[in-house]
Amino acid sequence: MSSEHGAPFSLLLPVYRADDPAHFTKAFTSSVTAQSRRPTQVVVVQDGPVPEELSAAIAAVAADSPVPVVHHVLAENAGLAAALTAGLARCDHDIVARIDADDISLATRFEMQLPHIEGGLDLVGSGMYEFLDDVGSIVGRRVPRTEQKDIERYARFHDPFSHPTVVYRRSAVEAAGGYQPMGLMEDYWLFTRMIAAGARVGNVADPLVMYRVGEGAYARRGGREQWRSEKALQKAMRSIGFTTRWEHLRNIIIRGSYRFVPVTLRRMAYRRLIAGSAGAP
Repeated sequence: MSSEHGAPFSLLLPVYRADDPAHFTKAFTSSVTAQSRRPTQVVVVQDGPVPEELSAAIAAVAADSPVPVVHHVLAENAGLAAALTAGLARCDHDIVARIDADDISLATRFEMQLPHIEGGLDLVGSGMYEFLDDVGSIVGRRVPRTEQKDIERYARFHDPFSHPTVVYRRSAVEAAGGYQPMGLMEDYWLFTRMIAAGARVGNVADPLVMYRVGEGAYARRGGREQWRSEKALQKAMRSIGFTTRWEHLRNIIIRGSYRFVPVTLRRMAYRRLIAGSAGAP
């Protein structure tokens, strides 16, 4: 089933210098060629210069793609929020799906998600598997809340969506102010503002994306820089009235403390506390 049997949609895929060419190629092919319902357009937004091997991988998938590909290059590395903003501006369609350059979409992902958008939602994510470099090495499974009221309640402490799994309406993203820099939490801040602005949201509980993890993934979520980002996020959430004073204090203490947990414990803490994961399948 292709997108011609439903609403057209764009796939937005950011890439930057540290991405692995093989992982990028798999992310692209799993989200385009292998899909039972393919996107109508792919926008690959390149965040600054990349190594030759990665540049060749981008060119190769674009040449072989069964759907049109826009390869937009930012002259300098500007960060994820700026890259996604630039990419959204080049999407031809209001419905936009996301994938990251090191993750994998399962074959029926869009077939399962798009009907929810076509049915009236502005944002829909899904569950996902966490895996190591070998796709057979699944180490965790995130099971999201699925109903609007549960998502709204849950979002006051946890990010209710896994960013690489989402499909949304660009108009709803723009109405909420679009992507804004917030450390590694640009997505959480965007989703918070979308919910506060009245976006209709949901999740598919089934895992539709495989999320690549490693020690580096959890190391990046800690330290003083992320502590500052956490404080900024919580201040911003409080400023729009999304959290109460008590929730703000709770979040600062619990989520803030997590940023200083040793890396050896951070993966377990992230799944159980921050991501709200159900753990391994």
